[in-house]
Amino acid sequence: MPPDAARRPGPVPPARLSLAAQPLEGAPESVARGADEVFVAASVMKVHILAALALRVQGALGRRAREVTAQERAWAAAMIERSDNAAANALWQAAGGAAGVTAAGRLLGTARTRAAPDGRWGLSTTTAADQLALLRAVHGRGPRREVLAPWARQWVRHLMGRVVPGQRWGVTAAADPCAEAPGVPQGEVKNGWLPRTATGLWVISSVGRVTAAGRPWLLAVLSDGHTTRQEGVAAVERAARDAVRGLTDRAGRDCRQPGPRSGGAAGPAAGV
Repeated sequence: MPPDAARRPGPVPPARLSLAAQPLEGAPESVARGADEVFVAASVMKVHILAALALRVQGALGRRAREVTAQERAWAAAMIERSDNAAANALWQAAGGAAGVTAAGRLLGTARTRAAPDGRWGLSTTTAADQLALLRAVHGRGPRREVLAPWARQWVRHLMGRVVPGQRWGVTAAADPCAEAPGVPQGEVKNGWLPRTATGLWVISSVGRVTAAGRPWLLAVLSDGHTTRQEGVAAVERAARDAVRGLTDRAGRDCRQPGPRSGGAAGPAAGV
């Protein structure tokens, strides 16, 4: 979606932020803040699109099961790894459009996620609680752990682990610097960033898995109303670190906490 040409004058409302986090394994402790508040999804919707395509390929949405095509694999890699919008447009259609994505959401447990009916998938709406439910399904946890086939879960996770370096901000800020091997990308992530046409204010969101205190954690942080992209990224990263710090304080640490990170790492222009 194109950025705004101009911002309307007037007072700027305060930014909003919500989050949901929990360990991937072990005791089900969790932390949430405004997890049921509704936000524009932007490019975090791309994980939902890929999951919907996988369910369609599996035959779980009333279609005959089939193989993923080479073209779909190429689109999926571009959509998740580089946040390519043209690839997302193609896979939105391959997944059955709004109807297919909505049907997939019912299976995945994303009850409050609403697919945009006009094909503008980035303007779909979602909640941090729904994004955490989707992450649990992708990782084979929770009541929807068997909805996605093992190959589909592995596919989504593999691509989220290969996101280009310039787009690996967001929830990855919560990862321990000693949690993963040197030179290996930390965790799995998909981010969304979008300036709203009416206000010029930014939607900045991030979802994924990180490792902290020797354990994997699922995190979803959604926000909007930021005056700049850098401001939004910093807020999301701060919230992710605080959420995991609270959980690791309960679980016990066995790795040092991460130091401050820059909040304004800018990725390629593709993606919303």
